[in-house]
This record gives sequence, C-alpha cells and structure tokens, in this order.
Amino acid sequence: MNDVSYRIVRTIRCKNTNIPGTLGKLTTAIGNIGAEIGNIKTVHLGHHFTVRDIDILIESEEHLTRLIDEVSRLQEVSVLQVRDEVLELHRGGKIKMVSTVPLDTLDALSKVYTPGVAEVCRLIAGEPDWKDVYTGIPYSVAIVTDGTAVLGLGNIGPEAGMPVMEGKAALLQHLAGISGIPILISTTDPDEIVATVKNIALTFGGIHLEDIASPRCFQIEDRLEEELDRPVMHDDQEGTAVVVLAALMNACERTGLVLEEARVGLIGLGAAGLTIGEFLLRYTGNPALGVARTEVSTRRHAEHGGIPSSFDEIMQTADIVIATSGVSGLIEPSMVRKGQVIFALTNPFPEIIPELAVASGAALAVDGKTVNNVIGYPGIWRGTLDAKATRITYEMYRAASLAVARIAREKEQLVPSPIDPDAHLAVTHNVARAAMESGVARRQLDADYFEDTVIEPPPEV
Repeated sequence: MNDVSYRIVRTIRCKNTNIPGTLGKLTTAIGNIGAEIGNIKTVHLGHHFTVRDIDILIESEEHLTRLIDEVSRLQEVSVLQVRDEVLELHRGGKIKMVSTVPLDTLDALSKVYTPGVAEVCRLIAGEPDWKDVYTGIPYSVAIVTDGTAVLGLGNIGPEAGMPVMEGKAALLQHLAGISGIPILISTTDPDEIVATVKNIALTFGGIHLEDIASPRCFQIEDRLEEELDRPVMHDDQEGTAVVVLAALMNACERTGLVLEEARVGLIGLGAAGLTIGEFLLRYTGNPALGVARTEVSTRRHAEHGGIPSSFDEIMQTADIVIATSGVSGLIEPSMVRKGQVIFALTNPFPEIIPELAVASGAALAVDGKTVNNVIGYPGIWRGTLDAKATRITYEMYRAASLAVARIAREKEQLVPSPIDPDAHLAVTHNVARAAMESGVARRQLDADYFEDTVIEPPPEV
C-alpha cells in the first residue's frame, strides 16, 4: 500500500459492452493504476451495453488522469463522466438552523416572536431554570475546534475543519436528537480558547471539544471541566477511548484473552492514545506499555500510570497492540506476532491493513473505520443531557463502553454499526443511569424513561 495520508474520491460513469469479462477488465485496469474501488452501482442494464457508476479512491488529479487514460485503452469501455460526489454532497454545507414551529400566520408570528416572546423572557429572567423548559439550551452542544488536529490531515485550520464539525453536528441530530453548533476559534492559545468557550457557554447544555491537538487539548479540557458548570468532553480523547474499550472487551472474548491479564501496548500517546491508556488502567488495574514520538508524551503517559516502552518491545511482547500514531503503514507484516490482537486506528489509512495483519498471524485486527468514536459520543451526550449532569464522570464513560460491548455481542459483532439505533439508545440509558448513580445528575429519571424505545424527542421536564 502506498504511504499516503489522504486520498480523494471520484465517481466514474462507464459504458461497457455486454461481453463476458468486460467488468473484470475494467476493475483490473483500475487496480493496475494503483486506485482503490469503492461502490459499484448499475445505472442502466441494456441488451448491448451496461452503464455503471464506480467510486474510486485516488491520490491526486494527476493520478485520476492516468487512470482515465488506462481505462480508455479498453475497446469495450467508454468513460462517459467523472464526478466529485463528495463535493456535491457538501455544497451549501450539511447543516442549517431551522424553526421547530410553523410561521405561516401573523398569529403564529406574534406568539413565536413579538409581542408574545416577552412573556417567556420575563419568566426566565425571574427564574433562570425555566430556560431548560422554554429554550433549546439543554439539548444544544457547542462543537469547538481550533482546527489543529483534523482527521489525519493535521493542522489545517478551523475553517478547513468545518466540514468535519458539520458532520459531527449532523450525526448528533440524526442519532441522538441533539443540536450541535460548530464553533470555529481563530486562535491556538489555550487561555484564549478557554476564555472564548467560557464566554459563550451559556448558550449550550454541553461543550464538545473536537480536533484540538495534544498536549493543549488536555489543558483546555481540564480547565473547562473545572471552571464551567456544565459537561465537557473531548471526543478524540474520551469518545475514542469508550469505543476502544468496548471493542477490546469483545475482541478478548473472541480470541480467548483475558483483558485484565493481557499485556497491552500503545503506539502513539496523543489525545486518543493517552486516554485509552487511562481507561484501560482504571478498568483492568494494569498499566499499558506506551511509546510516542516525543519524550514529553511518553513522560505524560508515565505520570498517568503507564509504562514507557519502545516500538520494538511492544510489537514483540504485547498481546494487544493499539496504534493511534497517525503514521500509515507503520507496522510491517513481519512485526506481527502470532495470536496478537491489533487495533490500527489511524484514519484514513491505518498503521497496518487489518487483512494483512491477520494474514501475518494476528488473531484479530481492525482499523479506525470499524472502531470509531461515532458509536459512542451521540449517546454519551444524550444520556448526559437527559440527566442534566454537571459533568461526565469515568463511571459514565465506562457505562457507555459496557453498553456498546453488550449490543455488539447480542448482534454477533465486534462493535455495532454506527447507525444502529439500538446501540445509541443503550449508551444513552446506561450513561443517564450512571450519571444518577455518580451523583452528578440534576434530574432523576424514572422507570418510564428507561422503558422508552426511541431517542427522539427529548423527554419532557
């Protein structure tokens, strides 16, 4: 596999003559040029020819040109169109603010806005807690980023990171009924970020930190948790650690390992790696080996109870290897030991392709497309906000992991599908229950809440 950190997606529409083997020639030509094939959709099936849309992953526009030239040499194939469906999908953005009530009459306008709204303002001014009933604040979350650690792209800035923030917002709404509002901050200074978030926090029920590079992310989250009266979560830290812990529970069950006794090695100790180590230590009582590119990161791992190690030691001795290094292709097939469990979680391309790891002797291997934080954070936020928790405790995160693991086992999966409503509901309920048991909930939810079978809409106060 080429050592690239990013690939672009294009859709080519091809017209193929109906001669046996033509599709095989086409896919072979695409493979020969070093492109990957995604979805293949039949657009037209005729007597003499077939039209198909083929999604391809390429490295550059020049790579695309070479691919089109290669395909065009096939006499049985004509390239009709090349489209960028990803850009088309993002045109105009993926989210927008919409009204929840119709505004088609003057009477409705007078109630929603002036003069009727003044009555609601006076009510909240006299008793601020009414905001939780008569505004969208309790189910709104600020998605805050400085754009310094976006996907595997790195420090590309907050505006370039906006498509990711919009995606998070869309997922929070679709999967958990929460309004996620992207907040792009044009500074990387921790003091300024903390001050900015504190000044706008009244607008939101919670603060969701996103794509903020380490080590600043640790300081920013710690300070906001201490200085705000509402929950804060850095998705790249806790969100990822929740899903990794759940997947490890099921991976150990499948492979016969005992998680509490297994030797775990962490390759990469940034936002995700450090927090995964902390969660594993609290869950199992055993510290994980850890290696990072910088001495500062390794020292921080030790300060949080981990054991500084080396890349070679981890690959040679660890039963479970969890890589969040950001380096595609870091783990060579020859480094894999028979029976190892390998989580190569760097996106979009992992430290080792899971199929290659298994072929090299791993008992189980997965990448970041499978073990992804989207399985955790929507339900974590919904349960937290349902319980009106003042913060998110480790016990709440642990409860989320247990919910993810249980739903996956029931469906004979390592982790659930990210769009599985059962998984998000289970996380929601487990987190809300743990919030009440942890003593951080300001709302005590009754049995009717836990018997509910849907997430939408938010519960009545």
